[in-house]
Amino acid sequence: MPTPSPITEDIQPGLMVVHGNHLEDLRDLLVAWLARTPLAPLEDELMLVQSNGIAQWLKLALARPREAGGMGISAAVEMQLPGRFLWRSYRAVLGREAVPADSPFDKSRLAWRLMRLLPAQLGHAEFAPLRHFLGEGHADAGRLFQLARQTADLFDQYQVYRADWLDDWEHGRDVLRDELRGTRERLPERQRWQARLWRALLHDVGAAQRDSHRAAVHRAFLARVAALEQRPAALPRRIVVFGISSLPQQTLEALTALGRVCQVLLLVTNPCRHYWADIIEDRELLKAAQRRHAGKPGLPGEPRYEELHLHANPLLAAWGRQGRDYIRLLDSFDRPDAYRPRFAALGRDIDLFADPGRDSLLHQVQQAILDLEPLPADPARRQPLVPGDDSLRFHVAHNPQREVEVLHDELLALFEQAARDGRPLAPRDVMVMVPDIRTYAPHIQAVFGRVPPGDPRHLPCSIADRPARGAAPLLVALERLLRLPESRFAAGDILDLLDAPALRRRFGLDEAGLPVLRRWIEGAGIRWGLCGAQKETLGLPPEEQNTWRFGLRRMLLGYAVGDGASLDGIAPYAEVGGLDAALVGPLAALLERLEHYWRLFDVPTAPAPWAARLRGLLADMFDAGRDDDDALALQRLDDALADWEQACAEAGFDRPLPLAVVREHWLAAIDEGRLSQRFLGGAVSFGTLLPMRAIPFRVVCLLGMNDGDYPRRHGAPDFDLMAGHGQQRPGDRSRREDDRYLFLEALLSARDALYVSWVGRSARDNAELPPSVLVGQLRDYLAAGWRRAGDDPHDPDAAKNLLAALTTEYPLQAFSRRYFDAAGDPRLFTYAGEWQRARRAAPAADAAPL
Repeated sequence: MPTPSPITEDIQPGLMVVHGNHLEDLRDLLVAWLARTPLAPLEDELMLVQSNGIAQWLKLALARPREAGGMGISAAVEMQLPGRFLWRSYRAVLGREAVPADSPFDKSRLAWRLMRLLPAQLGHAEFAPLRHFLGEGHADAGRLFQLARQTADLFDQYQVYRADWLDDWEHGRDVLRDELRGTRERLPERQRWQARLWRALLHDVGAAQRDSHRAAVHRAFLARVAALEQRPAALPRRIVVFGISSLPQQTLEALTALGRVCQVLLLVTNPCRHYWADIIEDRELLKAAQRRHAGKPGLPGEPRYEELHLHANPLLAAWGRQGRDYIRLLDSFDRPDAYRPRFAALGRDIDLFADPGRDSLLHQVQQAILDLEPLPADPARRQPLVPGDDSLRFHVAHNPQREVEVLHDELLALFEQAARDGRPLAPRDVMVMVPDIRTYAPHIQAVFGRVPPGDPRHLPCSIADRPARGAAPLLVALERLLRLPESRFAAGDILDLLDAPALRRRFGLDEAGLPVLRRWIEGAGIRWGLCGAQKETLGLPPEEQNTWRFGLRRMLLGYAVGDGASLDGIAPYAEVGGLDAALVGPLAALLERLEHYWRLFDVPTAPAPWAARLRGLLADMFDAGRDDDDALALQRLDDALADWEQACAEAGFDRPLPLAVVREHWLAAIDEGRLSQRFLGGAVSFGTLLPMRAIPFRVVCLLGMNDGDYPRRHGAPDFDLMAGHGQQRPGDRSRREDDRYLFLEALLSARDALYVSWVGRSARDNAELPPSVLVGQLRDYLAAGWRRAGDDPHDPDAAKNLLAALTTEYPLQAFSRRYFDAAGDPRLFTYAGEWQRARRAAPAADAAPL
């Protein structure tokens, strides 16, 4: 092993935490800190971030010229996710021999080990609740895979958030212990199988590896770090944790321990300058002797819940639980007096709270959150809405297509207005986020992609986070191929396969020949079915009529004899001839390969033979040629197969699997790690609402904020013990709470304007549809704290009038007459001049508004 490096004086060890409400201020302080104590020329700067998006934003910020607040270049900067770095730290401190590179308790390996172990455990009394789900006698492979995958995910979370439970279960104590509440409950009868399965898992991995799960490794790591006198050479001298909105207690414990030998700098986004842990439920679990920030002046030390509305900000109380838990957890590890002088020497503070101001409605809302301001108890104190203030607006449409069409027009208006105001807006200054990008990607391409680059209305855009399996032609074709045993081999399905360039290259087909093939396939009477034997597997008579084999014979006979007599009941298809006849050969070769894999895939087998089959499929069906994207996709597919083979081998799993299980695992593995692609590419960025996606943009747009779609529904398994009544702990990850905090982050990250849109009218009957509960809370908050200028604050319709002023409802059609009515709502406009020209040419009888 390399010789350990002594602790240096220029980069002093210690945990330092900097709070701020603007990422830009945290970034500027980081640049100043790095410039003050640079690393050696060949030493990499390590930064832990939450996502690729924030990593890219930070790299671009570091690369800015020095006069613009950057470092001139962004090089030798290693961005990592916290979980990966933590395991690397475990290995650096405990030794590579003591900690494997890949733990047998990782989700990717644990699922396959559980698939092997679960059937053998079903005979025990504790597993009675699972026997009905899996099936008596022989367990259904699909259900077994689903259960094993969910249980592996749950055990992975237990290793991070409930290490005390696993320790109890390992030693035969079937209890749920909670040190915070001082409780100790017996494990429910129907859930005791989890404790028994955990013990079976420990026994199965063997004595040599039973302590290689994250909880045990973490305990050993903390004990070893406490005794370190020198920094292991494999650990970096400095660790920067930038802008992460939530970390588990286990990770914070590790970072604090590393602070003995490394410099650990945490730059944390905090929406409020005051102590605000007391404004959210379960506050009794967060009591501690240490608080980083002082309470708000005038706020009682322990305010009563029924009086919180008099002291606290409602939005922070409703959406801030995740951030509250994280910041409160940080306080228990933070010792600000130890490092505050070091920042003072740099002329910086460790609390970088900047006032957004009160010049617009958006900034007023942000300022109220920063200052923990409650809503006014007296309606007379409601703030007046400045006329012409477009900083926070709501938009109601009839469907996602109309949402995107309206967005396109509104963005064009924003760019035009910003240019007139002398503050030009660039496409890269706009971020559009949706709950699920798969729903909106086709509409984005249809609206933003229809305007050519030379048109003044053209807005360049980039779409991130699209799953590769639904977007890349090669992967779309592969998914169809992996469904061959259940396919009807419809003519359209096979023709869709030929849309993939990599498949056409493999069979020597040119795109120009596809229209000819389509005409021949229809003319030869091919409708569906590979052959009679294939139709028989669907419970139908083995009739060859209108199958691919039937049509192919007609084509070949027509090429041989032209418009001749029938042979053995086959009428020749005489259209096949000339040089185009060469297209039949590749079509016949494709059908031969399809029939081969249709038969092969119907037979379950073990993982290793499955990997060989699938590699054969890739080789037989695809040729990347010079297409880099296809070559990369094929390489990633092969890598995923190799990882799967290794995981199954390490787990000792070699049982036969049906294609459905293999297909789901393989294709899901391709989508992992592909988030945030093409993010911040100099265009209007579209993406999914993700943790730390809400980095600063001048304009932030939220589309699809529909009731039921956001916060997203994430149903936890009914055997998730952490989700049980009274078992939640501060710092637990909740995807629903994640979405609430993401909405808060999006609101706070908008610098000039926040645009919120949802499908608020039915396209069938124009019935009103409610927005997301979060949008409803924001609207209620605005109605209770603001009023239109000139309105009587005591008017019972004041709240309704304010929301009407902030909300625009759009017609069902983009060519509605309402867009061109000079006496109508001035907020309805469009840059699509073609609709106006079409209206002028329309007959006068067309007078009904749409």
